[in-house]
Amino acid sequence: MKLPSFDLIGNIAVLPENTKAKTKIANYLLKNFKNIQTVVIKTGIHFGKYRIQKTKILAGKRSKTTIHKENNIQLELNIDKTYFSPRLSTERLRIAKLVKKDESVLVLFSGIAPYPITIEKFSQPKEIYAIEINKQAHNFAKENLKLNKSKKIKLYNGDVKIILPKIKKKFNRIIMPLPQSAELYLDLAIKYLKPKGIIHLYTFQPNAQEINKFKILKITKCGQYSPGKYRICLDLTLT
Repeated sequence: MKLPSFDLIGNIAVLPENTKAKTKIANYLLKNFKNIQTVVIKTGIHFGKYRIQKTKILAGKRSKTTIHKENNIQLELNIDKTYFSPRLSTERLRIAKLVKKDESVLVLFSGIAPYPITIEKFSQPKEIYAIEINKQAHNFAKENLKLNKSKKIKLYNGDVKIILPKIKKKFNRIIMPLPQSAELYLDLAIKYLKPKGIIHLYTFQPNAQEINKFKILKITKCGQYSPGKYRICLDLTLT
């Protein structure tokens, strides 16, 4: 049987929206892949300020909550209630390995905390601050800190524009994994960046006007979002 390209999040296989013979494929996956317990199909694109995506269970266990493992960490999540892309595993590891010893790191739009936990696992930061607006993602992040025995991560739930001004400190490195609109927060992020600090900005198509005050250190392609449209990470520092 020819299988479509699908995402595996924990023990849940996520089929693309246009999958043909979806029930047949779902049953085949359950029968032939012991690590798959649930098969779902996407029923729409990511939407709203929480970047969530709806799915429909086709076969298997009637649960959309799972524990995903990557880069020697564990992440509990609900695939319909939180944003998470397993395709960014390599990119998260790349960022983690760039973090230098005793850096202060800020992760905006931090979701279930994959970036903060990976960074703590693979580098030696002084501290990591993480802000996420989705209450359910924030609650999963708190559980994930316990799962991974994290000690250097401080989580905040709320709007970045409200929470960040309450944090009276600056950071060596700021990570902004919100491709649709992260550029709108650049002017705010700059205020919390130490001299010679670095911003990792995720976007689909950079706005030259927004980034003209920065020097681009590196551009990394982080996967295809749609035909002809790629997610990229710009590693930036102030000019």
